[in-house]
Amino acid sequence: MTDTTATTAELAGDHRSATGIVAAPGLVDAHIHPDKSSWGGPWMSRRRAGSLPEFIANDLATQRAYTRSVEERAHALLSTALAQGTLAMRAHVDVSSELGTRNVEGVRAAAERLAPWLTVQIVAFPQFGLLTNPGTVEAMAAALDSGADLVGGIDPLGLEGDVDGHLDTVFGLAERAGREIDIHLHDGGEPGLAQIREIARRTRAAGLQGRVTVSHAFALGDASLPTLGATLDTVADAGVWIANCALGDDPVPDLDQLGRHGVRLVAGSDGVRDSWTPFGSGSMVDRAHLLAYRTGAMTDDELERCYRICSTEGASLIGVPDLAEFSGPEHPTRVEFAGESIAQIVVDRPGPVSVIRDGLVFDRR
Repeated sequence: MTDTTATTAELAGDHRSATGIVAAPGLVDAHIHPDKSSWGGPWMSRRRAGSLPEFIANDLATQRAYTRSVEERAHALLSTALAQGTLAMRAHVDVSSELGTRNVEGVRAAAERLAPWLTVQIVAFPQFGLLTNPGTVEAMAAALDSGADLVGGIDPLGLEGDVDGHLDTVFGLAERAGREIDIHLHDGGEPGLAQIREIARRTRAAGLQGRVTVSHAFALGDASLPTLGATLDTVADAGVWIANCALGDDPVPDLDQLGRHGVRLVAGSDGVRDSWTPFGSGSMVDRAHLLAYRTGAMTDDELERCYRICSTEGASLIGVPDLAEFSGPEHPTRVEFAGESIAQIVVDRPGPVSVIRDGLVFDRR
């Protein structure tokens, strides 16, 4: 696995510029929920929830109450992200017996309006339960024919109460459709680590090394857990990716420790102005800043590592070569900022002055 501690030179050559323009890799949002967002609409007041089931109930009620379509809300958010330098994203989109496949179809329609500037990969996500919500397995299979690219999962133990049954279903759907997997896993402690190891075991058994992601993976942020090191080795050996969003007081893993064990990490916005949170801006520069802040980044290399996690690492996960392979200031796909260095950009969080893909400048008007 690739160590996640690269220097500025390894990231993009010497991209500090005497002209005051910093050329940087295009940004990648590796975990976002555009179908849930209220972006572009009026302010939405939120109810506090104390548990994951309460958050999920709020989410479903909010989605039912929206008067704007999924496509309209998703397009507003995706357009904002693109203007802020995000050129690819992995969108987790709700699929259920209640919603069917319409959220997937709405996000795919929004994404097609922004092609070829923005590459959007869609995960069919069983937010409201997979086994515990009858009809969702069938809806998931249908979603893979209606615009979804990956099979999602959610808390096999904490939400579904059936680790083997949930993972049998997720890996079975992926095998039948020939797709990759991305599983939400909020469960902490040793039970969370045990589920991560089981996902890694199944990944190797299915020959899916490098094609499975565990999102959130909060248990990896607890350094006191006795099996953490062994779990990280198992994750690295199976080529399982980890996605973290550096949200609020949610656990964030030790980046140095992940690097020593060879675990690859990506980052994303998660929810943006939805029922789960009033926060979010659609900017992955903001997310790199939050990741740096949460992990105590101090040196230029540490700050630049956070930018890389929010750019080229995400591009490697999604499989977008023009974003993953950044050669320097003249690279045909890049984002340009006014400033002195990527480290400064991560701290100051400016908007880009230019967003360029395949040699063409995006008109942000």
